Amino acid sequence: MPDVQEIRLEIAEGVAVLTLNRPEKLNAFTGRMMHELIAAFDETDANDDVRAVIVTGAGRAFCAGADLSAGASTFDYAARDDGLPARAGEGSPVRPDGTTDYSHPAVRDGGGRVALRIFESLKPVIAAVNGPAVGVGVTMQLPMDIRIASTEAKFGFVFTRRGIVPEAASSWFLPRIVGIAQAMEWCATGRVFGAEEALAGRLVSRVVAPDQLLATAHALAQEIARNTAPVSVALTRQMLWRMLGADHPMEAHKIDSRAIWARGRQGDAREGVMSFLEKRAPHYPNRVSTDMPDFWPFWRPREYA
Repeated sequence: MPDVQEIRLEIAEGVAVLTLNRPEKLNAFTGRMMHELIAAFDETDANDDVRAVIVTGAGRAFCAGADLSAGASTFDYAARDDGLPARAGEGSPVRPDGTTDYSHPAVRDGGGRVALRIFESLKPVIAAVNGPAVGVGVTMQLPMDIRIASTEAKFGFVFTRRGIVPEAASSWFLPRIVGIAQAMEWCATGRVFGAEEALAGRLVSRVVAPDQLLATAHALAQEIARNTAPVSVALTRQMLWRMLGADHPMEAHKIDSRAIWARGRQGDAREGVMSFLEKRAPHYPNRVSTDMPDFWPFWRPREYA
């Protein structure tokens, strides 16, 4: 990735580690970071050697939320002229008569662009939350599949305390992860809470000592990389997420049936059975870049015809 300034992307042994890298600013989120994160997930999706992605922060924070250096105009995009890549070249959504074109790309929330890109990931994503994660620092984690927290981690859906509202599509993700009552409590109060409360509220799946955080995330990523078929993982990830919005289990049955039929005819299924019977490590032949089934992406309306 050329010209990367605010993240790091390192790939080894089937695992990509994506590090938010503005430690002097507690990894505060900017327009540049938004673009670099999206590009990083484009890269991990395209690389068949990547089987899982770990996201963490440099220094003592995961992400302290939006960069507030613009002061009072931080969230007033129309009033800012800071050249952020998030809006550079998009023009103004304000019409000559003073009304707003809400369909204009400049209106779109940058955190939401990142969250939606993570949602589309073909590889499972693990958040290794090493420290404070507030605002977009926590909402960007919601479309990640597994969240592991250090005992030093803190979380906060602080939007109402900043005079704005939850972003990054968190009004869709958060209630599905923790339930509506817990989501409303955290968002309405806007308070910051610790790792143990996050665990009790099911925001994270486990809490570990700081020096064990990345090792724990890597062990989980390696379990995926060494034992599972990449096409099956990519399909499974989207099946689970997409079916959260289905209105009847028949929609899941349609996709299950297509996926089992298609996978059963590919080499991965034969290798999965034979490696089990022969008590050896599997060597799956199919690749995400070339061997996704012909009904992919299944959530497009035409695929239900």
